[in-house]
This record gives sequence, structure tokens and C-alpha cells, in this order.
Amino acid sequence: MKKFITVLAIIFAFTAPTFAAGYIENFNLDDITQVQDRINKVGFRILNSNRLEQRVCFRYLPRQKEYNVGTDLKFLYLQWIVYVTPLQMANIGDDNELAALLSRRIAQAVDSYDGIFRGYGSLLDYWVKPQKYNNKADKEAVDYMVAAGYNPLALIVHICKSTPQRRYECGDSYSLSSRRMARIYEYIYNKYPSFLATNYYSDNIYYQNFLLTSRANRAKLQQKIETKSTKKVRYK
Repeated sequence: MKKFITVLAIIFAFTAPTFAAGYIENFNLDDITQVQDRINKVGFRILNSNRLEQRVCFRYLPRQKEYNVGTDLKFLYLQWIVYVTPLQMANIGDDNELAALLSRRIAQAVDSYDGIFRGYGSLLDYWVKPQKYNNKADKEAVDYMVAAGYNPLALIVHICKSTPQRRYECGDSYSLSSRRMARIYEYIYNKYPSFLATNYYSDNIYYQNFLLTSRANRAKLQQKIETKSTKKVRYK
């Protein structure tokens, strides 16, 4: 009941495999202007390349401690401003990974335009079925990244670096990170296989960790491919 009241309060209160690398070298996270400029350039490239007509802008939050990341930002992500925190930027290695972070948030922001009360109703939908919307955002992020010239495998790298593995996903807003990465891998395999054929991330230590920890899940995908099954894979 308390969560429902919180949601109501918020509602009424207001293809080519070429990609950009752009490693962030000598990048000063304390320089707010520099960080904001980098976020804007990558973010608007994604918006324009995907011809997204919904208005979305980006805001860097240098004073992250003023926000409850587990609560406040959960709802801010669903609005028409994409917020980025210093902790998130600290895990960004290049523009592909930044595009991965922003593409997910853009997908959620675009979805939040739909629904009653000029999109406020989407907050209620998200609260009821958050995993469904987050899984959808993962796939849309892959599409957005490819259209903008970024490498979609960076989304796996980003999740591997920044998202811990929980014991259970019941009651959580996200599926287990191992399942998310496996589903993203399958989506890329089926829709954008060229990125796996010429894998830019093959020597990346974070991608190698994904390959190591996803052996059982990738074996399940291989079995699905070999048997030509149409059933959804039950990843661990």
C-alpha cells in the first residue's frame, strides 16, 4: 500500500557493424561540463539516428548522494529526462558502454510517453511488471545502439561490470543479471550476428568474464539452435 501511494504521489506531482570506440582517456568526472557534454553527444546521436520523435534530454547528477538511487532514480528513469550518476560514469570505459547505459534509459523514457495522463500511467504499469519493461528496454537498447553505430555487445560488458548477481529475482525490478546478459546475447545472435562474427570485445576482460560465467546458458542456446526449437530458453 505504501508503494502504491508513493507511485500516486509521483504521478500527480508532476545496419552496419561499424561503431564508435571513443575510449574515455584522461576523462575527469569532476569536470561537470566535460561529462555533460560527453553524455549529450552520445545521447543525441542515439536519438537522432533512431529518429525518435519523443523529446528526451540528459542530466548528469554530480551530487549523487542527494538522491536515493534505489528509489528516486527508479522513477526518474521512466520520465523524459535521462539521469546519469557519477557511480554509473565511473564504470564507463568507452562511448559504446556509455551508449549502452543511455540507450536503456532512452527506451524507458520513450515508453513513458504512452499511457493515460500523458504517460503518467506508464509508471503504474512499470510498478506492476517492472521485469517485463526492463527486459524490453534491454532489447530496444540493442536496436538503438546498432542504428547509432555503436557495438551492442557493450551492453553485456556494461551489465557485467555494473550489475551484481542476486540470489533470486522474485520481487526485484530486474531479472538476474546472468539471465539478462544471456537474453541479450541471444538477441544479438539472432538479429545482429555480424557483431559476434567479428567480435571487437573478444579480448575484453569483462566480456571474457561473461563468456566464462555464461557457459551453461550459452550451451542451452546452442542446443536450441541445433534442435531448431522455438521454445523460450530457461536461462539460469
